[in-house]
Amino acid sequence: MFDTTNKRSYSAGHFQLDIDGEETTAYLKTVDGGYVKATTIDEPIGPYNLRVKHTSVTDIDPISFEFGLAGSHHVLDWIRQSWKKQWSRRNGQITHADFNMFRTFEHEFTQALITETTFPALDAGSKEAAYLKVKLQPEGVAHRKPTHASRIRPKVGPKQKMWVPSAFRLKIDGIDGLEWVSKIESFTIKQGVKWLKPGDEKYRAHGQVEPTKIEFPNLVCSMSLQYADAVLKWYEDAVVIGQSDDISQRNGSIEFLDPTRTKVLFRLKLSEVGIFHLAMEQSTANAEAIKKIKFQLFVGEMDLDGSLGMDRG
Repeated sequence: MFDTTNKRSYSAGHFQLDIDGEETTAYLKTVDGGYVKATTIDEPIGPYNLRVKHTSVTDIDPISFEFGLAGSHHVLDWIRQSWKKQWSRRNGQITHADFNMFRTFEHEFTQALITETTFPALDAGSKEAAYLKVKLQPEGVAHRKPTHASRIRPKVGPKQKMWVPSAFRLKIDGIDGLEWVSKIESFTIKQGVKWLKPGDEKYRAHGQVEPTKIEFPNLVCSMSLQYADAVLKWYEDAVVIGQSDDISQRNGSIEFLDPTRTKVLFRLKLSEVGIFHLAMEQSTANAEAIKKIKFQLFVGEMDLDGSLGMDRG
C-alpha cells in the first residue's frame, strides 16, 4: 500500500504546490485554474428596450496540475482511494515564484476532491518524460501577495527521470503477443461531483462538493499485425461471433517500466476487460511501414497497485 501517514507536496522551478502543509518532494510541471467565477445575467428593464447586466451565482473553477511520480506515494494513494469510492478531501496552497524563486503570489484551496486523473499517451517511439495530470475541485479558494520576501524550496528527486511513456507493457489474461503493443492513447478516469449550495450559500463561492459516479475509460491500443493472432481471435469470438460477456471478459494490467524495461515502477490493474472494436490502421500503397491494427477495450474497474511504485527519492 502507498504510505498515507506523511502527506507531501509538489513543486516546479517557478511554482510550488503544498498539500496539507507538507514540504515539497516531487516535480510539478504545470498548474492551472482554481479561481472564483461569477455567472452573468442580462435582464430587460421596462418598456424602453433597456438591458442591465449583473453577476449572480458564483462557482470555483477546478485546479489542474501535472506531476512526476518520484515521491508521489501519497497522491497515488489519494487517487486510488477515490477510485474505490473512499473519498478524502485535502487542503493546499499553490505558490508562484519569480525566476529567482522568490514568492510572488499565494493561492490557497480547501476541501478539494479529485475529479480527473489523466495518464499520458504511451508510445514506444516517444522520447519525452511522462507526467500524470490530476484535476481537483475545491470547495473554497483564497489568494494574496506575500507580505515578506522568501523563496520556495523545490526538490526534484533523481527518480523523476525513470518514468517515460515509451516503457510500458500491456497484459491481458490468456491473450498472447501483447508485449508488441506499441501505443496506448491517453486516457482519463473521471470522478463526477455535484455542488450542494443550500439556502444563502447559493449566492457565494462556498458550498459543499459531493462525489457522484466513477467513469473508467476505454483503452485504444495499436500493435503490429504480425503478432496480433490472439487479439484477432479474441475480437472474432467476442464481437463477430458474439460470445457471452462472462466468457469474453478478462483481467489484466498496464505495467509502467523504468527506461531499461527491467523494473516495474508501478502497475495499473484492469478488471472486466472486453474488446469491442478492431480495425486495420490506415495504410498507404508502396509505403515502407509496418502493418498495424488498432483495437479498443472497455474496462469495468481500474486500480493502482500499491505494492510496487517509486520510492520517495
